[in-house]
Amino acid sequence: MTTLTQKPQATGRRRTRAAAVGVAVLATSALWLIAHLLGAHLRVDQHNGQGPQTIGLPLVAGVTLVISMLGWGTLALMERFLRRAVAAWSVLAVVVLALSFAPMLFAEASLGTKTTLSLIHLTVAAILIPTLRGRT
Repeated sequence: MTTLTQKPQATGRRRTRAAAVGVAVLATSALWLIAHLLGAHLRVDQHNGQGPQTIGLPLVAGVTLVISMLGWGTLALMERFLRRAVAAWSVLAVVVLALSFAPMLFAEASLGTKTTLSLIHLTVAAILIPTLRGRT
């Protein structure tokens, strides 16, 4: 009888990366909750004719989860095909982080909203980039 086994290192790396995704979701949710408790109402008007959008906890947690999983998936794919995958992914992650601030430049929102959203973006990056790279 033959059994398929995974390398312990790969399994440990997967667990670490999965934990990073979970921590990112929890951290951004905590930031949203703190802002909400401090009276911040996260509303953004993107000037698209639909009025201001309220950014609620489900949106923050959901977008964090999707972006985190995309980051992890992109890294895993790059690791299969590129020799210097971690370095290439790191550059890509920093570029994506920088681009994530662009909508805040053009959207109408309070200083508290922009500050909270900026902290959320930076928190996700601060958790995911070093952890997914394997340098915690």
